[in-house]
Amino acid sequence: MADQGKYLYCIVRCSEARTFEDVAAIGDAPGLVHTLPLGSLAAVVSDSQGSMYETTRANMLAHQRVQERVLKELPLLPVRFGAVAGPPSPVAQVLRLLEKRGQEFEELLEEMAGNVELGLKALWRDEQAVFAEIVAENPAIRRLRAALEGKPPLAVHYERIRLGEMVKEALNHKRDVEAARLLGPLKDLARRTVESPVFVDRMVANAAFLVDRAREPDFDDAVRKLDEGWGHRMRFKYVGHVPPYNFVNIAVNWQEL
Repeated sequence: MADQGKYLYCIVRCSEARTFEDVAAIGDAPGLVHTLPLGSLAAVVSDSQGSMYETTRANMLAHQRVQERVLKELPLLPVRFGAVAGPPSPVAQVLRLLEKRGQEFEELLEEMAGNVELGLKALWRDEQAVFAEIVAENPAIRRLRAALEGKPPLAVHYERIRLGEMVKEALNHKRDVEAARLLGPLKDLARRTVESPVFVDRMVANAAFLVDRAREPDFDDAVRKLDEGWGHRMRFKYVGHVPPYNFVNIAVNWQEL
């Protein structure tokens, strides 16, 4: 169709045209997810009848599933969500991207070769027990809390705010200390580590690791030991073999090509 564009998922090292028949394109677009090769590189794309995609859960998952499917066969550089080469010549735009940034892509693929991204989240099992520890460990918090007991909330409004700030500060300190103890052995096994912000109070660590495939069994064993030593206190979410989102994220500006 004349109004079709090309939605871009990732860059791979591949010199041939091929299709991925067992994964759906974003937006349930007709046609198969396929490569557009140029020399030793290829872009993984699908047809697109729109120029913009909302960041809905369905669209984000479709984007991610294609990348995960491709990763089963080929190392890849993930492209940021929403990259669409529009008409009248979307194929030419994609090939121009490969031509203009080919050296950059080759170098990044070489850097990622032989590595996998592994992710670990650690969460306190009993958040209330952690808060109880904070009170027990901090005399100033205990004194202020005791002084506020039984008083009308409006009469001690600012004191209550101060108490909340003190608890938050103590919680952050405890989180930092425990996260360092948890992540230290894993960082020693990784080529690179990215620590992302935690997004709930009970979360202690949220980290991604770029690990040499040859060291993945050692890394798995280190996570297992963490669970054995900390499992009574922490719940771990360990995710492996995902596209290297935290270490490479290709942004595309078609106007600059």
